[in-house]
This record gives sequence, C-alpha cells and structure tokens, in this order.
Amino acid sequence: MRLETLAVHAGGEPDAETGAIAPPIHMATTFRHGPAGERQAGFEYVREGNPTQGRLETALAALEQGEAALAFGSGMAAMTALLESLPAGATVLIPTDCYTGLRVLAEEFLPRGGVRAIATDMADLAAVDTQLRAGAHAVWLETPSNPQLQLADIGAIAALARSAGALLFCDNTFATPALQRPLSLGADVVMHSTTKYFGGHSDVMGGALVFARGDALYERVAHRRHVTGGVLAPFNAWLTLRGLRSLPARMSWHCANARRIAEFLSGHARVAAVNYPGLTDHAGHAIACRQMADFGAMLSFRVAGGRDAALAAAGRLQLIHNATSLGGCETLIEHRASVEGTNPVSPQDLLRLSVGLEHADDLIADLDQALNG
Repeated sequence: MRLETLAVHAGGEPDAETGAIAPPIHMATTFRHGPAGERQAGFEYVREGNPTQGRLETALAALEQGEAALAFGSGMAAMTALLESLPAGATVLIPTDCYTGLRVLAEEFLPRGGVRAIATDMADLAAVDTQLRAGAHAVWLETPSNPQLQLADIGAIAALARSAGALLFCDNTFATPALQRPLSLGADVVMHSTTKYFGGHSDVMGGALVFARGDALYERVAHRRHVTGGVLAPFNAWLTLRGLRSLPARMSWHCANARRIAEFLSGHARVAAVNYPGLTDHAGHAIACRQMADFGAMLSFRVAGGRDAALAAAGRLQLIHNATSLGGCETLIEHRASVEGTNPVSPQDLLRLSVGLEHADDLIADLDQALNG
C-alpha cells in the first residue's frame, strides 16, 4: 500500500461501536478491570496506554515501516527515553550539527546515567567507523540536520553500526516518512517530534519512537515511559492522528515552496550562503537524491553583513513570523543562535526558515523586501 493511502487509513478504522469514520477520542484516564486486575478491554490506566494513542502508534509504525511505535508527550521526552535506556557506560555518537535540546541532554543529563556522548561529523564515515570500532554502542543521526541542513548517509552508517554491533537511531523530524524512511535503510529506531509536520498546524505537542523490531529495546523504552510518565495525552494523540491524514499532500506543497525560495535566496546579493539539500551545490545533494523522495521544507541561510544584518532582515519581515518551531502551515523564521541559550553554536549570521503553505511568490516578496531593507 502506498504512503498516501496509508496516511489516510492507518489507525483510522471506523469505530466498531458507532461506525463513525472519524476516530473517536477516548479521554478516560482509567479503565474498568476485574477484582484481581483482569483487563476487560486491554487497558488499565492512561499512563500505560489508551485507545486513541494506540491508533496513533499503529499509524506511525505503518508510515515508517516499523514493527512497533511509542508516542510521547514531546520529541524531547521520546529522545530522552530512548537514550536513557542505553546501559550505563554506553557511548553514543551524536552529530556536530544538531538540535540544541539533544546537545543539552548529552552534556548535562546523559552523563548522570553513565551515558557518554561524542560529537562526530557524520559526513566523515571514517571518523564514524573509528568511533564505532573504539566501542561506541549507538549512533544518533539527524539528517537533514538542525539548523545547517547537513546530510548523513543512513545506509552507509547503518552498515558500519551493524558491523560494530551498535545501534542506529535517526531523528526523521525534518524529512518525515513522506520523504525518507530510515528503517528501510537500516536504522533501528526513528524519532519524531510530532509537534512539527505530523501535527502540521502549530497547535499540538508530541513525540514518537518507531522501532524496526518489537524487541527487548522496545520493551525497555515502553517500560520507562510507563514508569516515568512521558505519555501523550489522548486529545493530543487525536490531533496528531488527524494531522497524519494530510501529511503527504502538505509535504508536497511545502517542498515545492522551499525549492523556489532556496533558488531565490541562492541568487540574492545579500545572502552569503544557502543550506538546502535540493540545491545541486549542497555538499549532501547526492546523498539526498539517493535517500529522500524530495528535499524537504527546511532551509537556513547566512545573511551578508553578519549578525546585525541577519537580525535587521528578520525584523523587517511582514508576512513571515519570527517564531520557534517548524512544520506548520505558516512560514516561520528564527535567528537560531539567539534561541540556543547561553552557549550558542550556530553561526551568528544564520537564519533558519520553515517554509509553510502560503503562495511562494508572496513569501519571496517578503524575503526580498526584508533583505533589501
């Protein structure tokens, strides 16, 4: 079954009791059981599972071609549950360019559980191989990465990880399964901030892990979610499930807009560089062509003139909003270094752009007037 059909129907079976086509929301926090705890309908307490979340997990597993999925209250909750399920003494490789939340987790929290993170250039396969042979237990990929849109070869790194007996985890938030399916390329677990493209409307927070196998790792993470309580609320699960229905259609329009904007910015006199894998001069363009169905709707660009010029351009935008997050209907821009906390690592002249569903001509006109001042 093709992705577009799966997105509409996975987890969307008509309600058995009423015949309703739209999935119902089960808001109950507890479920009736027998006097000795016998589960009468498969559920006991919302922190362990609920019917609406179960529908979403069924859909997520189908879209990513995995055996099992777990929904969480946020992408960070999903990421943390997975990485903290590694054994004490484990080493995980993380990208040099990555989401700030991952970097903070790696620096401040994982060491408390005995997990060490090593920042590694994922484009340098020899460096990845060296670290794996030195005993790394897992590799965490972002591809494309946040915010500089760097590409990693999922298949090649999966082969290196397998050879070393290590696991491969992949953050697929930027690409979504509409554009990229890491499990089919050899990854063991895929992570999503479902707040972004899955929800699609900037109004629901969530996260998810999809596992290639429903094995011991899946069971450990599921147990951790149950005990620590990072579960997704039923209403948020329902909103995310609704968002999945239109994901392929939205991604097609997102990508078409992003291609036009990237081409416009790459020829603009006040733009020093554009990071977008759909441009032929992007360092990871060939990798993107192999492992992605399209190039995504995220890009970043560096404004000629440095930090002050970048902030001035962002401040002159009229249609595009300055806001954190991505993947919604509206186009958002962010001076990434300004929101990375006390120790920013992103270039000071870099603006990250989440291209929305407006008409590309209107977005280009707004960017042009803002850059030209």
